[in-house]
Amino acid sequence: MMIDLTPALPTFVITLREGVEAALVVGIVLAYLAKAGQTRLNAWVYGGVGAGLIASVGVGLLFIWGLTISGSANQTYAPVFKPLLEGVFSVVAIAMLSWMLIWMTQQSRLLKKQIEGTVSSALADSTAGWGIFWLIFFAVLREGFETVLFIAAKFQQGAIPIAGAIAGIIVAVGIGVLLFQFGVKINLRLFFQAMGIFLLFIVAGLVLSALAHIDTALMRLAEIQPSASLCLNFSAPQSSCILGSLLWDTSKWLPEQQFPGILLHTLFGYEDQIYLVQAIAYGLFLTSVGSIYLQSITGWGSSAIKPQTSA
Repeated sequence: MMIDLTPALPTFVITLREGVEAALVVGIVLAYLAKAGQTRLNAWVYGGVGAGLIASVGVGLLFIWGLTISGSANQTYAPVFKPLLEGVFSVVAIAMLSWMLIWMTQQSRLLKKQIEGTVSSALADSTAGWGIFWLIFFAVLREGFETVLFIAAKFQQGAIPIAGAIAGIIVAVGIGVLLFQFGVKINLRLFFQAMGIFLLFIVAGLVLSALAHIDTALMRLAEIQPSASLCLNFSAPQSSCILGSLLWDTSKWLPEQQFPGILLHTLFGYEDQIYLVQAIAYGLFLTSVGSIYLQSITGWGSSAIKPQTSA
């Protein structure tokens, strides 16, 4: 029996992109320490990486524990809590990943200068080791937290997304080693642009699933307690609770749970059934966040980050 690995693709893309960002921070700090003749502080850098990874895993386990407890706390409303929590985490993941995508692209040209300035200030302090440790720790934790949010939004898919995240970390570490240890030239501009476009569509797919989760939760609430129903009364046939009329139905000839539909669903948010509100939200997200992202990459040169390993 073959294992379906397609749910691992989004977390692989996200972790790869954010892992490379973290690897750049680590590499720039190590290069600057070598240039300043302070390689004795390298251990603090590696300690920050390890602590950041452990903290990210801890946050992930805490999220999973919270989801499990919330889903089983009240058996009557358990069918409502699970999709509602998935919807809430999806919304938070959409906000965090969109912000990361745009902010990182806008700040990339100043990244090396900012990090070197922070490290220079830390070296002037008597507690330089701790300053560098916390710089690396929070850089790794920030990237890890965003990945944790995405996995939490997809937690019903089991361990496959986690495997994708681990693979992304391993490849990101490999890229970091190639850049800073062996001086391999990689077009970072092209890499981040390609990963950014993939991420844009992945997050757009989260918009569709977030609305679907919330819609499911409200429908189940209406079934359990009709007096508390928040569903809207749509006159059109095949209407959903809050999503309006069915606009798109390709489930018979391109189902999202079978190849190639499952690949399109994983990478681009394809749904074999889309309702009116979902289609509007998907289009608004791509046009608004997509246009901001495309503007932010205009003029972003490949010289934005130049790894230097020599003193």
